[in-house]
Amino acid sequence: MLRAFLDFHRATLAMKCDGLDDEELRRQSSPPSTLSLLGLVRHMAEVERTWFRRVINGESIPLVHSDREDFQVAYDASTATRAEAFAAWQAEVEHSRRIEREAESLDVLGHNARWGEDVSLRLVMLHLMHEYARHNGHADLLREAIDGTVGA
Repeated sequence: MLRAFLDFHRATLAMKCDGLDDEELRRQSSPPSTLSLLGLVRHMAEVERTWFRRVINGESIPLVHSDREDFQVAYDASTATRAEAFAAWQAEVEHSRRIEREAESLDVLGHNARWGEDVSLRLVMLHLMHEYARHNGHADLLREAIDGTVGA
């Protein structure tokens, strides 16, 4: 059930970007926000990598879009392309799926250094659903502003 809901939210973000070109995907929301659909895709690549690979798998790897550990860099999609952003995001989703699939149980623990505590794979999956759901709400508004498309 957790896997199905998480994949639903992943698919929803992709659907919100369907049919748009790079310029439309980079279009920012209302000032002063610089939020864009492409920025959300880039951000979710960081989220997937951080929670599954770095926290649950304990991999010592840098962020996808920043070598300074700056999570905000991903939101700057001003020079990004659909191809680059989606390739990075989809690669991280595949890593996440593999880690979840190969885990002994949802009780597997990883250490979240930012929180200073151990977290279970179950919590990570729930956290990602929450993160996607929140950002898919942003994506709804961004997409509607681009071409009037609404709904999931």
